[in-house]
Amino acid sequence: MKSVYLRILVWFAATLIVSVPAFSMVSRFVQSRAVGKGGPFARFDSLLLDEAARTYEAGGSPALAAYLQNVDNHLGRQRYITDAAGRDLVTGADRSGLLARVHYRWATPVSDGSQMLVAVSSADSRYRLIAAIDPPFSHWALLPYYLPIFGVVALICWALAFTIASPLRDLAHSVERFGRGELSVRLNSKRRDEIGELARAFDRMAARIGTLLTAERRLLQDVSHELRSPLARMSFAAELARREEHRDSAIQRMKGEINRLSALVASLVEVTRSEGDPLSRTHETIALAELLRDIAEDCRIEADARECAISLAIADEPDTLGDRELLRRAFENILRNAIRYAPPGSTVDVGLRGGARVACVTVRDYGAGVPEELLGKLGQPFFRVDDSRDSSTGGLGLGLAIARRAISVHDGEVRIESARPGLLVSVELPIAQPQPAAVAPAMNGTSAV
Repeated sequence: MKSVYLRILVWFAATLIVSVPAFSMVSRFVQSRAVGKGGPFARFDSLLLDEAARTYEAGGSPALAAYLQNVDNHLGRQRYITDAAGRDLVTGADRSGLLARVHYRWATPVSDGSQMLVAVSSADSRYRLIAAIDPPFSHWALLPYYLPIFGVVALICWALAFTIASPLRDLAHSVERFGRGELSVRLNSKRRDEIGELARAFDRMAARIGTLLTAERRLLQDVSHELRSPLARMSFAAELARREEHRDSAIQRMKGEINRLSALVASLVEVTRSEGDPLSRTHETIALAELLRDIAEDCRIEADARECAISLAIADEPDTLGDRELLRRAFENILRNAIRYAPPGSTVDVGLRGGARVACVTVRDYGAGVPEELLGKLGQPFFRVDDSRDSSTGGLGLGLAIARRAISVHDGEVRIESARPGLLVSVELPIAQPQPAAVAPAMNGTSAV
């Protein structure tokens, strides 16, 4: 059976079918407790027999007949009072056959066609009460009460099956649509049970897959665009290299384009590696002040070429744990990005200050800055503020992306703000906590010195 809906209905139907004998058994049990020995009917018949015996001993058969007639008028069933041999004390008729039918099992109902026979013996065994009664809990009499219950249970079972199967069908339909390429499909379930959690898990998965596919498409588009221009220029330079008078300049241009392509490939590899397994990296204690001084010194040649200066302000000298080369690449990318957009004659400010738990590195330029609506997109691979993607600045749109991911690997955070003028990039990294020194235990009550 492939349908969950039908499977649930079949199980509920089987449950109802099994419950019918259970109801019957319960009815029989209640009936036996009510009519059988020790039940309220048996105790009531014993009381009637005791009263009938006293009436017979006091007034004889006429008094007993009047008593039984009064009882039958009120209770609506016929009773006989006999002696131990089964002789009717009122009419003298032989009732031993009725006693034989009950097998002398006192207060135990015995079926007799459509009725039940019950016989009760007095405490001194001199008298017997024989009564023919109707079953108090007939199955047919209870059927009008059972049918509405079965109907309500069946309706509840159908509603429950529909409630479970319907969202599963919607989920299967949405998965099928998503598999056909409709990446915007979402369930937006409001349920708070396991089915709702499954639907929300699908929505989260669909959102992540949609983001990954969109990023992959953009990555392919941007890589193809970034590669197209250097390859075209290299092809042009190769044509020039055939001419003797342009050979040196063409070779120099080809070397420049090759370096540009190498930088692009290295940046892509770095992004992929940083998004791989960050925990597999080796961690060492890194002096941030020393690292920033080295990076600033390496970047001064590029800053001089852009006719700007680098100002390094180190207030504290905290340490952090991490991959030195990865952090170097991150801070170098941030600083080179600031130098790239710094106007001639300006200064790029680099600051470092420590705190109780985190160290903060700031890099600020005084360039044109970035519009507020685009700040959130900075740090995405290949995103450039200039929609024309002109590579005249030498940027590939990967520097901040590599930096953001590298800092994230080290449990840090990168914030990019508009400084007016310029751009302010703040990096927070956890400070390496010093390990407590091991204390040698005292030997023989003498402290170690």
